[in-house]
Amino acid sequence: MSREDQIEIVQKLLHPLLTDDIFLVDIKIKPINNIKIYLDADSGLGIEKCIKINRALYKIMEEMGIYPEGDFSLEVSSPGIEEPLKLYRQYVKNTGRDLEVTLNDASTQSGKLLGVTENEIVIEFTEGKNKKAVVRQSTIPFTEIKETVVLIKF
Repeated sequence: MSREDQIEIVQKLLHPLLTDDIFLVDIKIKPINNIKIYLDADSGLGIEKCIKINRALYKIMEEMGIYPEGDFSLEVSSPGIEEPLKLYRQYVKNTGRDLEVTLNDASTQSGKLLGVTENEIVIEFTEGKNKKAVVRQSTIPFTEIKETVVLIKF
């Protein structure tokens, strides 16, 4: 069974378990049948929800005998904060937070995410310092974005 087939099966089994505002971000399967599922939720995804989904999905997969002799492991988690945003829904969820956007030309722009449409994001940033500081906005089409990460401030 190909990796794509395995991912498709896992997606079909996972879909009914995604209740409330939980959504799938990514599925990765390593050669040793280590299945990593990354979920997120508009309202935040607590560890309890991950555990519940993990247990339910594991039981279904075990009963179906997808992997002979139960030879698989399953991890369900939210993507780490250092993971780049992948889905439109993740951008919406992170509106108001500071981002660093890497563009296709390898340049970067940092700023507060003000808005998201299906085609672009709008960030606000400050140019200059002290009395010369000017707040500006930049509209960035998704087609120009290579990667976006949320910046954590302490």
